[in-house]
Amino acid sequence: MFPLYDTLPSRRKPYVTVFLIVANVIVFFYQLTLGRRELMLFMYRYGLLPARFTLPRFREILGASPWPFLSHMFIHGNFWHLLSNMWFLWIFGDNTEDRMGHALFSVFYLTAGIFAALAQFIFSFRSTVPMVGASGAVSGVMGAYFMLFPFSRIVTLFPVFFFLTLVEVPTYYYLMIWFFIQVLNSLLGVSGVAWWAHIGGFLYGMLWGYVMRKRRYYHYY
Repeated sequence: MFPLYDTLPSRRKPYVTVFLIVANVIVFFYQLTLGRRELMLFMYRYGLLPARFTLPRFREILGASPWPFLSHMFIHGNFWHLLSNMWFLWIFGDNTEDRMGHALFSVFYLTAGIFAALAQFIFSFRSTVPMVGASGAVSGVMGAYFMLFPFSRIVTLFPVFFFLTLVEVPTYYYLMIWFFIQVLNSLLGVSGVAWWAHIGGFLYGMLWGYVMRKRRYYHYY
């Protein structure tokens, strides 16, 4: 099931969501200007490489700056990696930003990305492969959306034999399936994707959403 859009209109323009998408696109286009060696150095310097904090030889070369815990979420490996993350951010970000307000959403997004990175770091603390991408932060947005708007609906492309049809799926159903897939892949050890970052980000977002819903927090301005 590929999501196209949700059925819940937002009241205000999602300025922060748009800014984040534009920032990610700009960084990606900058990456395209780099040669192969320069791009590799860029990935290792600004992507999150757990080994630079846990293995002395990597720490000596790259240092142990905490900056990659933030910068990694603005770097993407290829066009489809960027497109998928920004698509999900656009679908779930506008309503979440609408509910939180621009300033609080900015803080939430960045801290979700950092928390997701820490979750992945814990489970791969000796990895020598840089983690890049906004998926941890976007997973946080999805987790908050799950708690704040569980009864909205997601319009998805659904395959029926050789055809694609549009189906409205309840948010709680769609995101529960998505989360189950992340957990299953992490337990099976499927490589190439930071599954624990997705899981950690989603749970972090759920916590924010739960607190806001419990306090009936609304941001009007």
